[in-house]
Amino acid sequence: MTTKFIFVTGGVVSSLGKGLTSAAIGLLLENRGLSIRMQKIDPYLNVDPGTMSPFQHGEVYVTDDGAETDLDLGHYERFTSSPLDQMSNFTTGRIYQSVIEKERRGDYLGKTVQVIPHITDAIKSSIEEISAPDVDVVIAELGGTVGDIEGLPFLEAIRQFGLEKGPGNILFIHLTLLPYLRASGEVKSKPTQHSVGKLREIGIQPHVIICRTEVPLEAEIRNKISMFCNVAKTHVIEEKDVDFSIYEVPIVLSDQGLDQIIIDNLKLPASPKDLSEWQGMIDKVKTLSQTVEIAVVGKYIELHDAYKSIYEALTHAGIANHCSIQLRKIRAREFEENGSEHLLDGVDGLLVPGGFGERGIEGMISAVRQARETKIPFFGICLGMQIATIEVARNVLGFAGAHSTEFNETTEHPVISLLAEQEQIQDMGGTMRLGSYPCRLKEGSHAHRAYKQTSIHERHRHRYEFNNRYRSDFEANGLIPTGIHPDRDLVEIVEFQDHPWFVAVQYHPEFKSKPLQPHPLFRDFVSAASQRSPERQASHSA
Repeated sequence: MTTKFIFVTGGVVSSLGKGLTSAAIGLLLENRGLSIRMQKIDPYLNVDPGTMSPFQHGEVYVTDDGAETDLDLGHYERFTSSPLDQMSNFTTGRIYQSVIEKERRGDYLGKTVQVIPHITDAIKSSIEEISAPDVDVVIAELGGTVGDIEGLPFLEAIRQFGLEKGPGNILFIHLTLLPYLRASGEVKSKPTQHSVGKLREIGIQPHVIICRTEVPLEAEIRNKISMFCNVAKTHVIEEKDVDFSIYEVPIVLSDQGLDQIIIDNLKLPASPKDLSEWQGMIDKVKTLSQTVEIAVVGKYIELHDAYKSIYEALTHAGIANHCSIQLRKIRAREFEENGSEHLLDGVDGLLVPGGFGERGIEGMISAVRQARETKIPFFGICLGMQIATIEVARNVLGFAGAHSTEFNETTEHPVISLLAEQEQIQDMGGTMRLGSYPCRLKEGSHAHRAYKQTSIHERHRHRYEFNNRYRSDFEANGLIPTGIHPDRDLVEIVEFQDHPWFVAVQYHPEFKSKPLQPHPLFRDFVSAASQRSPERQASHSA
């Protein structure tokens, strides 16, 4: 069967949840027996988000093949089984880079290189590249908002793409906001009309309009949007803010028949709907009774999206352990500014996530020391593993001033040091240790009990590594390397065996967690925290 294409655009304001909506559509189509691929198109000039500040962009999501991508790919992976790779996310910068490289090689044979056709052709080629005989539907999400000047070449490209593929092979879905004016109790459709008008000026007529709204969509508003935007009433879909969990969104869309609308418009062969497993997970979320409080001590706490996958992985682990997760987000520098004694009072677990740069490092070290000494379950991820190594080197091994060469190049005890292959690298983008690597687990360790196997693959994004010169010193003092790269003898996991749960990993397990398949390490970390919770509550009540 010829691959069909769905394009998801956004209007009125940014950050409406196009990535979440696209992922939900992907889940619905897979549920109907269809094979999908997903793609995010970002209209910014960076080649990829790898060099962007988390405060600007949120987390950088990493695929198995080492692509540094937009965080929306995390939604795609959590909701669907669509394979994600280097072609699943491309930017204006990547498109222009490829076109300019062709021009420099002389591929255009002296022609004047222009936005149309050269840039738009490159965009269309990047979309077409992820289609295949075994792919029924490609879902491509266009970042930004209709009307943004930087998005115009992409809108023109998908207009051309739709014309070339012909009716029945393309579906345009427009996600928009219906503002609710509380003072008058009115929902306003005019911004949506203007947004769709902009699309129609370009030559794109949406087939479906999905309306983000705080209140239910009344028939009068639905009829107005249908008439002024030239869309069938049945194709105006309400996406009201969900009450419990973002994982309700596929159910909300399916209840309004969105999956059947897509199947009918694209003439797709489809199986009967069965969302019982997903609905069962939602029902479970609504009945969670125990609350487990996890402190996350990080560098980018102010922006929720900076640690999006970690927060979602904790949620998945909570579902698996029949408990809701209460986050206590703590800026690492608070430990330096205000002391650490009270900041972790009453928490059931501590997680220190990844990050770059020296800011807040000493605060994280203080937090890890408190968790180690007071037996709070601890989970370190990437930088968090390096922080744990530094803390133990200083306060257990007695190596005063032990550090990472990232933060102190002249430290007497470089317990964390630059990977050998990184020493001659000058460029910042796409040059770290990226993607999936194997790891061999020590039998009987926390990690081995979690994974229930001795060989795993996990995704990395870092330049610095545990310094093997100190391995015997750590082992002699109880911090055991329990995960090793089998070919290069790199330490990927360290643990304390005489602690309720003290595990730190060099990789990013959060990228592989799903609501129906929680990551084993997150699951067991929350399990350990949940066992501490009753003890903490009993102590508090006494």
